[in-house]
Amino acid sequence: VQLQASGGGSVQAGGSLRLSCAASGRALSRITTGWFRQAPGKEREYVADIRRSASSSTTHYADSVKGRFTISRDNAKNTVYLQMNSLKFEDTAVYFCSATERHSVGLMIRADDYAYWGQGTQVTVSS
Repeated sequence: VQLQASGGGSVQAGGSLRLSCAASGRALSRITTGWFRQAPGKEREYVADIRRSASSSTTHYADSVKGRFTISRDNAKNTVYLQMNSLKFEDTAVYFCSATERHSVGLMIRADDYAYWGQGTQVTVSS
């Protein structure tokens, strides 16, 4: 699975951005796709994930982004999106998309849960 993240940029606090994760080599509808982020000097942090279609495409979010971020998938484009609204300064980070063929009904919030990673895209929120 090859993943290509895009859509990062600079925005003022309160603004919005939409990140995209385009995949090749595997249908994202058949696997779990996640977003993580990493701020300077900090560990990689879970943001959100969307499960395979056979698991009802259920979505999960970190508490820090719940209600502000939305993860979704366009099966026809084999792309997962992360819509980020009401951005805060603390959302500044490099954002990574990830994927795994492992299925679980439980939490999948560890970086080790994911086997495939795209390159990061920088999101900078100015206060």
